[in-house]
Amino acid sequence: MTRSVQALAYSRPSALDSAPGGRLLGLETSGGLTPAGAEAHPRFFSGFLASPRAAARGLLAVADVAGARYYQRTAGSSLDPVVTGNGDRLRFESFSGCCGVYARLDVEREGLDGAETGHGTTNVDVNNPLREALSRMTGDDPLHLRVGPDELTVTTLDGPVVEKKVPLPDRWLRGFAEAQVISAGFDLRAELTAPEAVAFLRSLPRGTASRGARWVVPAGGTLRPTTRPVPGAVCLPGPERLAALQRVLRDATALRVYGPVTDGAATASAWEAVLPGMRLTLTLSPDTARGFSGEGGVLEALATEEAAEDAELISVLLAWEPRIDPAELAERAGLSAERVRAALVRLGTAGRVGYDIADAAYFHRELPYDAGRAERHNPRLVEARALLSSGAVALDGELASVASGERRYQVREAAGVLSCTCRWWADYRGRRGPCKHALAVRMARREAVVVNGGAR
Repeated sequence: MTRSVQALAYSRPSALDSAPGGRLLGLETSGGLTPAGAEAHPRFFSGFLASPRAAARGLLAVADVAGARYYQRTAGSSLDPVVTGNGDRLRFESFSGCCGVYARLDVEREGLDGAETGHGTTNVDVNNPLREALSRMTGDDPLHLRVGPDELTVTTLDGPVVEKKVPLPDRWLRGFAEAQVISAGFDLRAELTAPEAVAFLRSLPRGTASRGARWVVPAGGTLRPTTRPVPGAVCLPGPERLAALQRVLRDATALRVYGPVTDGAATASAWEAVLPGMRLTLTLSPDTARGFSGEGGVLEALATEEAAEDAELISVLLAWEPRIDPAELAERAGLSAERVRAALVRLGTAGRVGYDIADAAYFHRELPYDAGRAERHNPRLVEARALLSSGAVALDGELASVASGERRYQVREAAGVLSCTCRWWADYRGRRGPCKHALAVRMARREAVVVNGGAR
């Protein structure tokens, strides 16, 4: 697994301090993009939290996931959460070290006591002393939140900085892209009241006994376990990975469950704790041993030059919107809705859009990482391009053949879907995206259309 080192420089450590009339939670920022361009220490918000205890525990839950590995547990550094200001809310995001759990805390306008937020994306420092201080919060005394340096330190940022160096796996970055593609196919499957949510989450097995996919069926106001994926069942892959939700049970008003219609195979699912003025969502990959990075949902968009060109156009029209309307973008860009959605998927691979299941809408953010890294280090995409450039693809109508190693594989297209005779297709039947042979065929056919002067 390719890894790089992400250097995060903060003007000082984040801290929870006493202040006149309450407490001050100062979250320090490190490098990010805003409407004014790149800033070393962007400032997004300064105002009171409507539900301080719930917000503190929600932030701790996001930090818990950032520091966790649910598969092959090892000690190691965690990447500080990412925060995005969308004008009417703050979104705190993280991924687990194993890339199998995506966490997001959405603090909406009501949770920010009606205060306005700025626009942009950055990392925020969540250090161990801050975690300990937040864990000790038991009441709802007034809490002022500051995201970014205060007005005094804005003018004195030339002094010493606090620097963290953390490993940044390529698969972690690809996970952001895959999670938003998968989430876009989810529907609300169940909603539990607070008491039912507490009872259900506390009934789940923990530790090694909880490994593997389980299934639950909505029954009245609760979820009933089932031994197999019956109609209407929701997959719960690795119940121990919902541990971070325990942080917020005391303040939760409901639990919402999202997922796709199952075909019998284990699937990803999302679990959303509704809190006063905010939402904490954990999205789980289909298996504890299987991170989001290998799901392959973005490969079709990455393989097309058309989507790349459309993404460049769409990116100019984004302005940190909390809800992106594809129909409006299509009208402004002069593209079809289908091409806009493909462009949004492509932008997602660069960390420039996410997906909010509760709103059923994309949102704009700008992750402070190398935008092309996820694409350059996607193994199937790299191998497909190598097959194409080596002349391994032979097209013959709806059929195609691809020479790979000592074997030749047959790729067939039916109703726009490519199937292959390789082991990958036999194992997953498209559930984890196209194989490298099908991707190479898709690229070859698009190249043929361009060479022949056809419409793109």
